[in-house]
Amino acid sequence: MKKDQYIIGIETSCDETAASIVKNGTEIVSNVVASQIESQKRFGGVVPEIASRHHVEQITIVIEEALQQAKLQPSDLDAVAVTEGPGLVGALLIGINAAKAFAFAHQLPIIGVHHIAGHIYANQLVQRMEFPLLALIVSGGHTELVLMKEHGSFELIGETRDDAAGEAYDKVARVLNLPYPGGPEIDRLAAESDDEIEFPRAWLEPDSYDFSFSGLKSAVINYKHNLEQRGGTVNPAHMAAGFQNSVVDVLTTKTKKAAEQYEVKQVIAAGGVAANKQLRTSLTEAFSELNIPFYVPPIYLCTDNAAMIAAAGASMYENGVRSDLSMNGRPGMELVSWSK
Repeated sequence: MKKDQYIIGIETSCDETAASIVKNGTEIVSNVVASQIESQKRFGGVVPEIASRHHVEQITIVIEEALQQAKLQPSDLDAVAVTEGPGLVGALLIGINAAKAFAFAHQLPIIGVHHIAGHIYANQLVQRMEFPLLALIVSGGHTELVLMKEHGSFELIGETRDDAAGEAYDKVARVLNLPYPGGPEIDRLAAESDDEIEFPRAWLEPDSYDFSFSGLKSAVINYKHNLEQRGGTVNPAHMAAGFQNSVVDVLTTKTKKAAEQYEVKQVIAAGGVAANKQLRTSLTEAFSELNIPFYVPPIYLCTDNAAMIAAAGASMYENGVRSDLSMNGRPGMELVSWSK
């Protein structure tokens, strides 16, 4: 009988300090996240130095709690997976050095995981991935369409040319005087709105799967400023609805078109913006019409967590991928395939 595999994942790429243990690449046995949202809220965004200091305070605690929740000892583990990049370099280094110390102390192999690969593999924790599949990654720093023909195979077919979707959400929320993080606030306002302001959609070239949200962001800002200069009254809900409808329309349409062109068996969504209720509904309805299975993780697996890092690390471990103790933080790390 094959021995169960246990991978501990560690994630500190931005403002969540997280540790998780995953069994056989698909089952979460512990999942601990120390969020910094309340600390960062007063600044309207993530301050890297403050994020790093919080990671230092929390990293040992979350690792110990992950082991306690799983009722496991370090000797029960098969490997340590840690986010190597991309992310805030100071924040990455806290998790990496903790992972290296843990791996060295307990004589475990260490695996450096790409943060976006982690978001994709969050889906493996709720539904078996079937290939070829199309992954839509939407987060604060990334908006990408990735084609996967097998585990660990990544082909980038579309990406943002300027602002990521989550970045545009946060900037528009700031203009509308909404609290940080802006994404959930805009989603809530849009759902409550009884009307919308029509904003442009950036479709780019007819055959392009790239995205652009900078022009949309500027259109929202200019609309508000022009209205205020004329003495008009700004309706934040109507603006939020118009902005979100534009983002969701573009994301859904391009993902749907790519899924048809590449004849995929499955479509998945990943990343923090995949927690957006309107986007989840729009994608679900679009792929139901096409009869293509669509999956998106529960909200707690869309935002940054370590279970997704452990899940991706498990696939890398199975493929013989190993890192070493010279690993360093790679804020500009590119997503590369690890399939054999």
